[in-house]
Amino acid sequence: MQIKVFYDRKLTTAQHFVGLTERHASVATSASKSKRASGFCISSMEDEEYNKKRKQQKQGKKAVVVERPRRVARERPHSPTEKQEEDDIEDIVKWSFSGDETQKIRECLLEWYDLNKRDLPWRSKKSDSSSPSQPQEERAYGVWVSEVMLQQTRVQTVIQYYNRWMHKWPTLHLLSQASLEEVNEMWAGLGYYRRARFLLEGAKMVVAGGGRFPKTVSELRKIRGIGDYTAGAIASIAFGEVVPVVDGNVIRVITRLRAISANPKDLVTVKKIWKLAAQLVDPIRPGDLNQALMELGATVCTPLNPSCSSCPASGHCHALSVSGHDSLVQVTDFPAKGVKVKQRHDFSAVCVVELLGGQKTLEGNQSDSRFLLVKRPDEGLLAGLWEFPSVLLDGDAGLATRREAIDHFLEKKFGIDSKKTGNIVVRKDVGEFVHMFTHIRLKIFVELLVVRLKGRKNDLFGKQDKEAMHWKCVDGDALSSLGLTSAVRKAYIMVQKFKQEKLSNNFTPSRKRNRMT
Repeated sequence: MQIKVFYDRKLTTAQHFVGLTERHASVATSASKSKRASGFCISSMEDEEYNKKRKQQKQGKKAVVVERPRRVARERPHSPTEKQEEDDIEDIVKWSFSGDETQKIRECLLEWYDLNKRDLPWRSKKSDSSSPSQPQEERAYGVWVSEVMLQQTRVQTVIQYYNRWMHKWPTLHLLSQASLEEVNEMWAGLGYYRRARFLLEGAKMVVAGGGRFPKTVSELRKIRGIGDYTAGAIASIAFGEVVPVVDGNVIRVITRLRAISANPKDLVTVKKIWKLAAQLVDPIRPGDLNQALMELGATVCTPLNPSCSSCPASGHCHALSVSGHDSLVQVTDFPAKGVKVKQRHDFSAVCVVELLGGQKTLEGNQSDSRFLLVKRPDEGLLAGLWEFPSVLLDGDAGLATRREAIDHFLEKKFGIDSKKTGNIVVRKDVGEFVHMFTHIRLKIFVELLVVRLKGRKNDLFGKQDKEAMHWKCVDGDALSSLGLTSAVRKAYIMVQKFKQEKLSNNFTPSRKRNRMT
């Protein structure tokens, strides 16, 4: 704003000058008040410069133009209420789909799924939700088995296990008649064995309740081992209930569609993602839409290398849009990477105890040899599974400490004293390996102990309390066919390899000498 002040050479009286000055001061004061009310202010340095120019004007007594310095506008800070309103608006936009957007995403996902879904045994034509040729309860049983197996396990690994399982127990009623040992044997190698136990217990529970398979999420959640995810999968895929399904793949797809950077492990975030997934469920094909989301996350919208160019929902992906405008942002930044739980380091000593009868030696006929197996507790890690005798160690212990711990365990649980119970044929440290669990890094030391008993095996173990420690002795053939964990099987392979090497080293072929005549 420019304020012009004119001086007339004819005005020589002090009164005229004072009057003009007062009028100017009044105008300036009024303007200043107006601007201050609007959030503008002038610094004291700027006022000094202005006064200096006025003094020079008085001395020269000629018309000059005095320019006020430009006022600097300072943005008025938002009040807490206004800031909260802006956050609420942004939150509503991020955590919801518009009606038009929802319909378009449904259409593109279902069209893509119909053309690109993988040919999997649990997605055969007769188990397709659009085909009524297979009874719903049989379809539900197949979905249940497949979804449980697919948890924490790759699809290609699950296929062969699923086919073998369904061949042995094609219906829920047949599964309910199986034993836990049979189920563990069939599950061996898949890991997370509690899933298999829950399947068996769930089947028994359904049959005991009349045999009718639950059809809704609320009913399915009452079955032991069935959570929100599995209940939603069974209800939507097999029975057509309009409910969402949220697994790791779905979380990744939805957080990228909405550019949500929140921690996907946070319970509040997970609940919001379930609500977003519920908005997307197609009312006519709920099961196919849920499978389309999971399929997209597994094959296209992958964690590290998403194929955005072939994604059917790329036009609705906010993460892709943001990454296109900001070079510092990538699609893989969504969702936020959670803090990894630090693995616990454990140490274990495993003793493969082989019991010999009669006068047979390690190199001789082993048809009468038996391996000692113990059953783990019914609760906790690897509950109810068979393994070789083992003890947890306080740390990375030496051989002498490990043997002392094993000897104490064998004597306490089975009354086996290697020096009194029988003659030691072989006792050898055969190696070590590391086995990884989800949050545990277990270092396993493997030892072979071959003992020739003085009495019968039944006499040895008959004195023990079988309720306190479940055990059994099996031969090599039975051991190979048992449902053992991968760690137990690896320990057995190490022992067999050691025995073969020992036999080959100790074997010296006899040669007939030709007598010279």
